[in-house]
Amino acid sequence: MAKPPDPFHEFVIELFAPMGPVSVKRMFGGAGVFRDGLMFALIADDTLFLKTDAALRAELEAEGSAPFIWVRPSDGTEVDMGYVSLPSDALDEPDAASDWGRKAFAVALAANAKKPKKKK
Repeated sequence: MAKPPDPFHEFVIELFAPMGPVSVKRMFGGAGVFRDGLMFALIADDTLFLKTDAALRAELEAEGSAPFIWVRPSDGTEVDMGYVSLPSDALDEPDAASDWGRKAFAVALAANAKKPKKKK
């Protein structure tokens, strides 16, 4: 039986509505947020994190945002995954959230462009 929609996932979709259509897919105990098939954000423990590069990370951290740190179960090693939380004030402002989301999507596009093409 399919799980019912998660209210926070639905909230994130509405929050990013000014960006255009986005989708949320459950994965690894959390969820990925996608636009045009490209993941630009993730949800973990009802916290929204945006994909970052060095410049966007600095902007977000200046707003008081914190990085998403994954703890490897096998040895407890902390791994910075390159995502930083959305500033809390943007959770109440779809236009502000979408501005941050567009920046994260641009980072995701740039990172995707750098990946080498798979050989067949």
